Amino acid sequence: MPRQSPTLARALDNPCAIIRSLGVLSDSWSFLIIREAFLGSRTFGQLRDRLGIASDVLTARLASLIDQGVLERVPYQEPGQRTRDAYDLTPAGEELKTVMVALQQWGETHVPQPQGSRVLPLTTGSHERVRAALVDPHGGLVPDADVAFVRRDTPPGPA
Repeated sequence: MPRQSPTLARALDNPCAIIRSLGVLSDSWSFLIIREAFLGSRTFGQLRDRLGIASDVLTARLASLIDQGVLERVPYQEPGQRTRDAYDLTPAGEELKTVMVALQQWGETHVPQPQGSRVLPLTTGSHERVRAALVDPHGGLVPDADVAFVRRDTPPGPA
């Protein structure tokens, strides 16, 4: 059974998908662990060393991300060593790529650094920079100004 704090349980019970998402991705360490997973860090030692995070904090964040289906444990063994766990993104974790690109775009625009970003989202084939964008159901780009959040008083019905 996943370990859930009362705060997480309340968040996961909320009808708002943003609150539920924030309940799962509860702090900046979670986002940084996910970023490192996208960069290829898989082991506890790699994550700890690259992030400079305390072991107890990393242990707690990894457990939470596993419990919420963002990461999964994968056993591995180096020659002459005991079996250990690596941490891989699940399909749900992989879907956070768009969120991570959008967060990076926002940060580059609103809190830029003179030297620019140290991590860039690039296409795997041509190594071109990618951006997160809003698209309509037909794949057309939609400007931010043309999108509104609308509160619904009742749950959506069948499509």
